[in-house]
Amino acid sequence: MGGSALAPRPPWADRTIVLGVTGGIAAYKVVQAARDLTRLGARVEVVLTEAAARFVAPLSFEGVTGRGVHRSPWSARGGALHMRLARDADLVLVAPATADLLARAAQGRADDLLTTLLLATSAPVILAPAMNHRMWAHPQVRANARHCSESLGYHLVGPDAGALAVGEGEGEGRMVEPRVLVEWAGARLGRSEVWAGRQVVITAGPTRESLDPIRFVSNRSSGRMGFAIAREAWLRGAEVTLVTGPSPLPDPVGVEAVRVESAQEMLEAVRPRMAGADVVVYASAVSDYRSTDPAREKIRKSEGDGRFELALVETPDIARETASNRSPAAVAIGFALETTGLEERAAEKMREKGFHLIAANPAGEEGAGFEVETNRVTLLDRWGGREALPVLPKAEVARRLMDRVETWLAEGLPEAAGAGS
Repeated sequence: MGGSALAPRPPWADRTIVLGVTGGIAAYKVVQAARDLTRLGARVEVVLTEAAARFVAPLSFEGVTGRGVHRSPWSARGGALHMRLARDADLVLVAPATADLLARAAQGRADDLLTTLLLATSAPVILAPAMNHRMWAHPQVRANARHCSESLGYHLVGPDAGALAVGEGEGEGRMVEPRVLVEWAGARLGRSEVWAGRQVVITAGPTRESLDPIRFVSNRSSGRMGFAIAREAWLRGAEVTLVTGPSPLPDPVGVEAVRVESAQEMLEAVRPRMAGADVVVYASAVSDYRSTDPAREKIRKSEGDGRFELALVETPDIARETASNRSPAAVAIGFALETTGLEERAAEKMREKGFHLIAANPAGEEGAGFEVETNRVTLLDRWGGREALPVLPKAEVARRLMDRVETWLAEGLPEAAGAGS
């Protein structure tokens, strides 16, 4: 996560997360998760089992959360501790969830503070299993995990495959990384019924149009804006597909990411996904032109007379060519990056491509556009609405965009209510 992503923000801000830590070597990684959740504005109450305290000191968690660590159920300050934690929790996250914890949770045991509060809470519960791959493969461990998931309604995240503790080799059993824990916590806290079952398709990043096996035509897009929108929609509970050109960013957690290179590949990936989409966001910066005849071998300087002439043709306009594939009820959003005539050209683009809303952002302005973590956009809608946003982190721009879409999903588009277009 970038620095801007770790400022207090919904859905983590002002929520209480009980973080249960059990006795596995992965406990050391959970300190980072506790730190990140705290920086995002959550109140993190850490519950350490006695075994966990052998792997990581309570002071480590106190230092990153600014709160005391809970270890014993034998406290009655303000009422029984397990009941207070269970009542106050907006979410209970157990990481690592060892084989022993899975067994005790599945059996409904109440032999320490953590298992006791699991029985008392009505908050969503996330378990992040972590153990040796042979233990994770044991039928009884799998049965316990299934019972926790299917019968108790707990959400299991992981385990991943990869390197295990020293001397244990590799395999499935590794705890997911801290950033994944943080994102899943946000998804459980941010879930909205409005988005349940909704399909969202988003394009992001640049495209690359080959000149030869080494060179290509592209642009400066990093994909940050589209990735932020994909993340925000997923945090709210949508099923999200992100079709992205080359980007150095990691795939957003929980999102189906489809990686492509060229504009034609992006079109072929997007078109079949249109019919089932409730929301479509065209945030990619597609290269407008491609070579008419890409060379099969590297073009060498010595082969010319000092000049290099390049014949180009237009690439497919993905928004225009997929407009007929979109459901009539789908919400369509576009982006317009311009150097001059920003709002006029954005409004024209919105009309031509059938968007309900377009985000117009200026090219070349400090803090906006490509290769930065912030953006400054003006939101224009087809009913004449205009909202100029200040320079904001792209995560916040995404949140405000999805706020607008959420209202339309819940209440219907204005035109559907008789406002006309």
